[in-house]
Amino acid sequence: QVQLVESGGGLVQVGGSLRLSCAVSTRTVGSYSMGWFRQAPGKELEFVAALHWSATSTYYSDFVKGRFTLSRDGAKNTVSLRMNSLKPEDTAVYYCAASRAAGGLEYRSNYDYWGQGTQVTVSS
Repeated sequence: QVQLVESGGGLVQVGGSLRLSCAVSTRTVGSYSMGWFRQAPGKELEFVAALHWSATSTYYSDFVKGRFTLSRDGAKNTVSLRMNSLKPEDTAVYYCAASRAAGGLEYRSNYDYWGQGTQVTVSS
C-alpha cells in the first residue's frame, strides 16, 4: 500500500505562485508514474500533469502547459507541482496520484493510489 500526502495549498492572488508537494510513502517512488488531478466545485475531476515513472516524459493538460512544472525528487520521495501565473480558474482541490501504468496517464482510472487533496484558491 502506497500512501500519498499533499501539502502546499493555500490562498494566492491572481498571477501568484504556489508549490504543491506530494510525499510518497514508498522508497521506490521511481517505480510509479505520478500524476496531479484537480477538482473545482461542481466540476469533474480533471487531469493536470503526469510524470512517467522513468522520468523521461512529462505530460501537461493544455490549460496548465507553460505555467505548471512537475518534478520528482527520488531522494526525498516527493513529487512537486510548481504552479506559476495562477488564474482564478485554477481554484480547485488538487490531488496527487500514483500509477503502475506507463501510458494513459491522463485517465484517473489508471491510477492506483490517491492522496487526500489540498485546496488551492486563487483570488482576484
